[in-house]
Amino acid sequence: MDTVSLIGIDLGKHCFHLHAQDASGRLVFRKKLTRGQMLTLLGNSPRCTVVMEACAGAHWVARRIQSFGHEAKLISPQFVKPFLTGNKNDFADAQAICEAASRPSMRFVSAHNETQQTLSALHRVREGLVRDRTGTVNQIHAFLLEFGVSLPKGAAVIRRLPAVLAKHELPPRLVALLERLHAHFKYLDEQIDQLERELQLQLREDERSQRLLEIPGIGPITASVLTTELGDTRQFASARQFAASIGLVPRQYSTGGKPTLLGISKRGDKNLRRLLVQCARTIMQHVERRSDRLGVWVRSLLSRRHGNVVACALANKLARIAWAILARGTRYQGEQAVAAA
Repeated sequence: MDTVSLIGIDLGKHCFHLHAQDASGRLVFRKKLTRGQMLTLLGNSPRCTVVMEACAGAHWVARRIQSFGHEAKLISPQFVKPFLTGNKNDFADAQAICEAASRPSMRFVSAHNETQQTLSALHRVREGLVRDRTGTVNQIHAFLLEFGVSLPKGAAVIRRLPAVLAKHELPPRLVALLERLHAHFKYLDEQIDQLERELQLQLREDERSQRLLEIPGIGPITASVLTTELGDTRQFASARQFAASIGLVPRQYSTGGKPTLLGISKRGDKNLRRLLVQCARTIMQHVERRSDRLGVWVRSLLSRRHGNVVACALANKLARIAWAILARGTRYQGEQAVAAA
């Protein structure tokens, strides 16, 4: 064990496959262990680097490994796959993780702390409730349309449903079903409001999130997600690298010295990318009222580019401003901050 310098772990629910190698890359041991056995082994091992894929349970394991004095690193699974040789199995995956971690240009994922993971779970629950609420509204629309009742799109059907049921002669069982869906919508709406209030309370206690809220277009939900994703800004060397990590830069397919830029790459967290694009569209809706340099820049782009292109470019700028504020510990300063980004 004294010669081990790097350990790759293929994570599982109950079994963990370890591939350990020395500084020269030679195999030291391969072990299949349970969770408890793995933690005992690592707790009794000399300090080394332990690498895993950034998947389910990886952040908790990384925190436990760091508490033993080891250096824990996480790699995106898409960067591990090219190093897999031969047939796929758990030990081969662990070896591929070691090979990927040995590359000097490899990019790693920062391990989240408990607060970040809790916030991430809260956001995922909220997203699920919002999807269920939208699905409930769509079901009510569809059932009414089946019986010749057409209502405007959106949640207006919820406000008008009691009057519609009283006005139209619908089967009693259908009325009972629609009333049940109406009650389910109200329940989902209350749960979403409670989660958003919890987010508001956490934002008030977080000084970093308060600084993000000063950025134009950034609301509480986006600020909270940005705080979670940018917990350790040192994992990104620059604002441009952060924007690239969430897929807000052009996808490139260049060869023969001829650069070819395509649409945005859509890498990374699609939820954060969607929120930033929505923030950009919010700014674009009232851009004619903005007299600062950001408004001038957006209007200039709109005069020669499609609105969707401008929305992605503005979302890219917002992401870079957010990184600069958190990385440098500064505040949004209007025109000066926009010019610096």
